[in-house]
Amino acid sequence: MLTTIERRHAIVDQTNEIGKVDVAELAAKFLVSTVTIRNDLNSLDKKGLVVRSRGGAVMNSRIAKELSVKEKHCEHYSVKQRLGAMAASLINDGDSLILDSGTTTEEIAKQLHSHSGLVVMTNGLNIASELSASENTEVLITGGTLRKKSLSFYGRQAEASLSNLRFDKVFLGVDGIDEKAGLTTHFEPEANLNRLMCGISKEVIAVTDSSKFNRNGFHIISSLDGIDTLLTDSRIPQSYKDYLAEKRINLIIVPHPDD
Repeated sequence: MLTTIERRHAIVDQTNEIGKVDVAELAAKFLVSTVTIRNDLNSLDKKGLVVRSRGGAVMNSRIAKELSVKEKHCEHYSVKQRLGAMAASLINDGDSLILDSGTTTEEIAKQLHSHSGLVVMTNGLNIASELSASENTEVLITGGTLRKKSLSFYGRQAEASLSNLRFDKVFLGVDGIDEKAGLTTHFEPEANLNRLMCGISKEVIAVTDSSKFNRNGFHIISSLDGIDTLLTDSRIPQSYKDYLAEKRINLIIVPHPDD
């Protein structure tokens, strides 16, 4: 028997795969009551992960598809390079920081070779590999279980590695940003680890290209007002500019290469 979280995750996957699901069919598949499935669909609808319909639910076109690291490298690469360079300019020699796993944060790592005295913790295998060439940077790896699709470490060992540590800055990559859901990702253990990273860092900086706005992953990392700075490109929707200004969250914009 699946847990509630596992069942709801499976419902979202099935909805995205076939476009529409039925309450009775889901109840039979997961061996639960139709009342339980209706509660699942209502909860997922509130989170924006599916759209409730008569007798079931349909796919929400705003849900972000999870890509592999190889696929992510090819997507919006020139924007990520600009974001990486700008993010690196926010880092001072001697800083202690966390670089979350991902291809955008990998671009930050590529820009750090001229810095000195840095201490960098990461849960990204690709990021640790990139930083291994930086003679003046101390590199810490969370350890844990390697998720091959994202080249990221997760789990209890990864979470335990953050205990009793404090950092100046954490740079987070995300799968989706939504005004209601906040910062989201597809993988629950990674969301848990990200929340711990935020809790031990003086400054939380989210770094993302504008394609992630109005998109949702399945698991929430943080509300938007839980971050200090958002770094993105010039195609950020105006509504988010207004929201961030209202919440007094620092917004840094780099020009989109196609503008």
